[in-house]
Amino acid sequence: MRLGVAAALVEGRLVPGDVEVVDGRVARHGLASPNGRGIATAGFLDLQVNGFAGVDFLDADRAGYERAAEALLVTGVTAFLPTFITAPEPHLIGALHEVPVGSDGAARILGVHLEGPFLSPARLGVHPAEARRDPDVDYLGRLLDAGPVRLVTLAPELPGAHALVELLLRREIVISCGHSDATAEQADAVFDLGARTVTHLFNAMGPFHHRDPGIAGAALARRDVVVQVILDGVHIAPVTAQLVWRAAAGRVALVTDAMAGAGLGDGTYRLGGLEVRVGDGITQGPGGALAGSTLTMIEAVRNLHSLGAPLEDALAAATAVPARVLRLPNVGRLEVGLPADIVVLSDELEVERVLVEGRARVVG
Repeated sequence: MRLGVAAALVEGRLVPGDVEVVDGRVARHGLASPNGRGIATAGFLDLQVNGFAGVDFLDADRAGYERAAEALLVTGVTAFLPTFITAPEPHLIGALHEVPVGSDGAARILGVHLEGPFLSPARLGVHPAEARRDPDVDYLGRLLDAGPVRLVTLAPELPGAHALVELLLRREIVISCGHSDATAEQADAVFDLGARTVTHLFNAMGPFHHRDPGIAGAALARRDVVVQVILDGVHIAPVTAQLVWRAAAGRVALVTDAMAGAGLGDGTYRLGGLEVRVGDGITQGPGGALAGSTLTMIEAVRNLHSLGAPLEDALAAATAVPARVLRLPNVGRLEVGLPADIVVLSDELEVERVLVEGRARVVG
């Protein structure tokens, strides 16, 4: 089967020509395509999805996961990490037991992102303070044993945080720094240990100061750290996003931080144990604090491109870069021999088709 596209994103370059899929895998690309339209890219990978289409993952059952995974396909996401905010231990353990891993033809669940509970009390955002915990290796071990944890966000400055990092490295689980008041020195220390990414840069972290640029400055200055950003025009200003791109082009990973209201519209939804109000696309918890977003990944790609990032790089920020964070060589890439999880975009960067293992699941 040929896709009928004019070009495809391959190894970071837009290669002219069509793509052929055989038995669910990419067979060839760069084929003559005189009437081809649109661009083929690897399916998008989202590292931070709290919920979608009315489903809050912290309280979801299998049917909820299936519904959200189908809805995510429409936005171009073919793989994602359901994300659990800080919650009491029984709640987290129960939620981890409910997580299905795989795809069943919808967006594939690659594992869970635990955003907490080992966070700075000064940078919790809407995370419930009563469920926040100081670093506790035994507690972390119980969480890791309860379900398919793939990534953990923690505050590296907390006493005992390095012991958590060591356990996560032994278990080959990705460490992200976030919800943190770390100094640049404290951040660099944990990056030197093996942490390689930062959760929603600038949000829920200490400010950049000219004498101590904090965790944001440390992450931007290092070439070995991927910075995750929420480009919804709310979480960070456009000029801040441009600054991030100019400092860290090629190591920016787009995330949505989507919550249950994403894909539905204004209204009242749940985020963990919180009631969250969505109005004019802005999500707010108690006291007006930001509580996730309604951003979709295709919107994030368009936003990054509109800020000046080349299209190839904007697409890579939703595909190859987050796959690199997870150290997954067969995800986020469109190459011969790999599974054909593909998004076909129009010239206006609208999602026209989504394929999962070569099967068309969404047709615009």
